[in-house]
Amino acid sequence: MKKLTDILHWLDTRQESAYAMIRIFLGTALFIRGWIFFSDPAAITELARAESLHMWFAYVTIAHLAGGFLMTIGLQTRLAALFQVPILVAAVIVIHADQGLMSVGQSLELSVLVLVLLVIYTLFGSGILSVDNYYVNKRKQSAPDTEDSGVPA
Repeated sequence: MKKLTDILHWLDTRQESAYAMIRIFLGTALFIRGWIFFSDPAAITELARAESLHMWFAYVTIAHLAGGFLMTIGLQTRLAALFQVPILVAAVIVIHADQGLMSVGQSLELSVLVLVLLVIYTLFGSGILSVDNYYVNKRKQSAPDTEDSGVPA
């Protein structure tokens, strides 16, 4: 029983890492989706079932490729996630809404999940395992300490 308690405690102290791992997975998945659209432009038209949405091919492809890569490494995560949000809103409303919940493909549920995760990363940032976090920590270390400088806080 002590071993289980120790494992659970170890996991509890690493929740920030889990948050970052979800970001890495999400970014990688978006990058792969962008690569699929890049390598097969007809895929986005087929997914949307409309030629009129084909003009959004460049935005969707670039946002997924660049944004997915940036999210994976945790660089400018909020901005990268924000650029994905309109794509997923359109996917939920325009593409998957007619399928409804509990369909065989589960496309609506997956799109809503990705949308919610993107909103979370837009609001809360990248987490501990990220380039963003590295630069924040580096900036904190190089900033002069206001208490020692005699300048009131």
